[in-house]
Amino acid sequence: MKIRVVAAEAFTRDLRLRMPFRYGIVTMTKVSHLILRLTVEIDGRREIGLSADNLAPKWFTKNPASSLDDDRDELIAVIRSAAELAIAGGNAGSVFDWWQALTEAQHGAAERNGWPALLAGFGVSMMERAVMDAFCRARETTFATAVRENAFGIRLAELYPELTGEPRDFLPSEPLNELFIRHTVGMADSLTAADIAEADHVNDGLPQALDACIREYGYTLFKIKLSGDVAPDIRRLSDLAEVFAREAPGAALTLDANEMFRAVPPLQNWWQELTSDPFVAGLLERMIFLEQPLHRDIALASETAAALLAWTDRPPMIIDESDAEIGALTTALAGGYCGTSHKNCKGVIHGLANACLIAHRRRAQPNLQLSGEDLTNIGPVSLQQDLAVIATLGITHPERNGEHYFAGLSEFPRPIQETTLKAHPDLYVEHPGGFPAVRIAAGKLSMRSINAAPFGYAFAELPTAELGAPAFHLAS
Repeated sequence: MKIRVVAAEAFTRDLRLRMPFRYGIVTMTKVSHLILRLTVEIDGRREIGLSADNLAPKWFTKNPASSLDDDRDELIAVIRSAAELAIAGGNAGSVFDWWQALTEAQHGAAERNGWPALLAGFGVSMMERAVMDAFCRARETTFATAVRENAFGIRLAELYPELTGEPRDFLPSEPLNELFIRHTVGMADSLTAADIAEADHVNDGLPQALDACIREYGYTLFKIKLSGDVAPDIRRLSDLAEVFAREAPGAALTLDANEMFRAVPPLQNWWQELTSDPFVAGLLERMIFLEQPLHRDIALASETAAALLAWTDRPPMIIDESDAEIGALTTALAGGYCGTSHKNCKGVIHGLANACLIAHRRRAQPNLQLSGEDLTNIGPVSLQQDLAVIATLGITHPERNGEHYFAGLSEFPRPIQETTLKAHPDLYVEHPGGFPAVRIAAGKLSMRSINAAPFGYAFAELPTAELGAPAFHLAS
């Protein structure tokens, strides 16, 4: 088999959020969305492959000194770099061989440009998703089938030597047909209608306050964004406990401390304060895990590992931003963490390998966690591709928040809305407001049209004229 990337086009569109989304050190009110269109030659046949993602500020670098425009430009630069390197790289014998070569080449570009691994890897992941899409379309197969049959040619032992089998030896035999949503509660989100100032009401027909979302969608699983500051976090969790007691009495949750701690002792003190509050402690008994509380600069350091391992009654913790390269998960598991997250923006093969490692080690350590976390994913391509991977990995309750912070596909031209709605009638529904909205029932999403598609999205292609403003065009 021969695979090569012949051409790459990128398009951007600025999207407005329904309401501010506060996470970590940024409050996002708008974001640029990039759609990548590759022409890929597979055994002499040319096929189009798409990928897409939000250019989310302050996540890949978390640099407080850079402007939001700087962050956007840098994210486009790493995608363009990966595209240039892929086109220059020529033929590869499999998707896996192609991915390895591009990863190595992008690593060199990262060293020259001073890009951290998480940022550089985003460029590779955008290319990887589009190549996988083109491959599945050329072979007339689905992503889940390609993984089970190892059509991508993934050699797990080259990534984690203890994995001597193929992906099908570790992953579910079939992708999940439905997923529970773990709904994000951002730090600026209103919990009840009474919390919303008159000027901040969103009149688009979708629920806004948390209690209204629970009643509308039937959520039972939640991800709570916290600040790392004890007093406001206790107040926030206390208020949430009251809402859950009324609206979702069996609620389970994860916490995200957004890398707010730069050493273990302050984290330990924060956790002790939270669990010492009797009302909050009752809520935390239903916590599944605490996500990336320690800053990426120290999260996997040897001193951090020693402190975490000495903290014998520590809560279950996973890494997220620290999972920037293959090997980070083994370091984390050895250093006191219980797992990691999957996001397509960190890489599909990366996520598949991590899922296989978790499944392998669960045979001896059943409490290990593989989660799916969101980066405000939205259709018409990004959401479906991310969910296709999550369903294949068997992650039963990924965090989702794009359906809450965006009014469906209202920010895209009507032809794209109609194409997506027609291709995914189980995932989207025409909202009375005149746009396709994500269809959520009893807290769940249907995966049927996604699993039946080549890679996530089920339509043939999107009209280029509707994709957005051209960001770059490259050809061999």
